[in-house]
Amino acid sequence: MNILSIQSWVAYGHVGNASAMFPMQRLGHEVWGIHTVQFSNHTGYGAWKGRVFDAPMIEELVDGIAERGVLSRCDGVLSGYMGSADIGTGILSAVARVRAANAKALYCCDPVIGDVGRGVFVRPGIPEFMRDQALPAADIVTPNQFELEYLAGQTITTLADATRAAAAVHAKGPATVLVTSLVTEDTPDDAIDLLASGPAGRFRVRTPKLGLSINGAGDAIAALFFVHAATTGDIAFALSRAASSTYGLLKRTDEAGSREILTVAAQDEFVAPSRVFTPEKLD
Repeated sequence: MNILSIQSWVAYGHVGNASAMFPMQRLGHEVWGIHTVQFSNHTGYGAWKGRVFDAPMIEELVDGIAERGVLSRCDGVLSGYMGSADIGTGILSAVARVRAANAKALYCCDPVIGDVGRGVFVRPGIPEFMRDQALPAADIVTPNQFELEYLAGQTITTLADATRAAAAVHAKGPATVLVTSLVTEDTPDDAIDLLASGPAGRFRVRTPKLGLSINGAGDAIAALFFVHAATTGDIAFALSRAASSTYGLLKRTDEAGSREILTVAAQDEFVAPSRVFTPEKLD
């Protein structure tokens, strides 16, 4: 496929496009990267250099791609960290232009807002933009548990809560929801769940919890799930492959004691995960 990926970029390390593009490329897809920010490193370090770009620049780059006459060959748009709410306008404009050229193109929105324990960590206006504008435009959305609660307007403590929240998100537009990290009352202390919900039903994968806190994993799993779901139409398979590849990537990172996710060193996990997790159908 040809994927237009509109996300942040870091010179050092792997988050945003620097985490999402290579896994898709390693699987054989062409990725047209547009960066919403250009930072020296991810903000988890507490200090960084660089700047946030604006919506006109996003639109200008899409203009240039359109001038090559290739928008009709774009199979999907993936968006992630935006940096500012006005960039969202540029992203949705890009989605509309791609869909006008190729009605079958899909839009996958990774609604980066915040996380459990950290709360909201994006700029003002972005959470509301994700909920009110990006969500209705998306075919696939990949929130973590904190983001799912915000988008659905519901608190999640049980698996039933999570499926109801996913249904509330479906009602706002996206046909497919991937919850990238889920901990409910029935999740063991040494595990973490992932939930995929779509027309074929709801599926859960449970993986061991690893003892690391790393940036960029959410960007990678959103990209992996998107391309697997888009190429196969099978969300259970996409869930299994995305979860398995990301677990292998994180396990390699944990074993190495690395501060940055080992996107390049562990690249074989994207093609042939060393451990494959079987999805459980919930209904």
